[in-house]
Amino acid sequence: MQQHSRYIDLTTDYGFKHVFGMEPHKDILISFLNELFKGKKVITDLVYNKNEHTGDTSKLGTVIFDLTCTTDDGSQFILEMQRSQQDNFKERTIYYGSKLISDQAPKGKRYDWGYAITEVYVIAIMDNFHFSDTQDYLHDIGLCNRQTGEIFYDRLGFIYIELPNFNKTSELLTSVLEKWLFVLKNMVKLNKLPNFLDDPVFQELFQIAEYSNLSKREKAMYDVSLKRKWDEYSLLTSATNRGIRQGLQQGLQQGLQQGRLETLKENAQNMLALGLDLDIISKSVGLSIEEIKKLRN
Repeated sequence: MQQHSRYIDLTTDYGFKHVFGMEPHKDILISFLNELFKGKKVITDLVYNKNEHTGDTSKLGTVIFDLTCTTDDGSQFILEMQRSQQDNFKERTIYYGSKLISDQAPKGKRYDWGYAITEVYVIAIMDNFHFSDTQDYLHDIGLCNRQTGEIFYDRLGFIYIELPNFNKTSELLTSVLEKWLFVLKNMVKLNKLPNFLDDPVFQELFQIAEYSNLSKREKAMYDVSLKRKWDEYSLLTSATNRGIRQGLQQGLQQGLQQGRLETLKENAQNMLALGLDLDIISKSVGLSIEEIKKLRN
């Protein structure tokens, strides 16, 4: 019988949707977003719009939520939140952001409409690949003047959360947002609610994310999603090779191979934390059983 960690992996499609994409749990999402927008906006309510997209179960998918957020001053903005995969990443986020704008146009009488565009944000969470060459884990992107850096248009923004770059331990967390990122990356490795997360919103989150609290059907859906995530990791090699063929300089190959090895080791450690057999882990990530034993020790 397959063993599971006490809490589900929030970076799987199912785990992400189960916690952040359910109407009864929207207070959790509001809390997270308010930390992300801290100093800019205070969200008091949000509505899950009907045009939610979920990746096809026959291949690797991406869960995307289309949200309408209401702030404390009564204003509204549209937000798209997604757990993203790697292929054509930037292009896909630009496409979805642009679509949120174009969908606001009325069928007719555009002159009367006057292009009154509601503010739009796209938030993407990356858990298995890198967005940039920096060590930053949070990227706030907008349209600006390339020469002066002056903001050209402040009603379209992209926020990218690069979890592989977030490596802070619990002792080094300095903000509530960092606590959220720690939970996103590490919840599946925990066996209880840590004292530093003893807050009502985190208590609720941990209760919702406990594997034993899922129904039989929910457990089956999560297991499929978890396997899909492991399959996603196994495709990293081919994705890297495609990137090299498409123009990466040959001198970067050694660095890419080292990076791939570190990624495989991290994947193996995550699977060890789930209590999987060494043989299964070896076949999934391509490391020898001896190498995996060293990681376990």
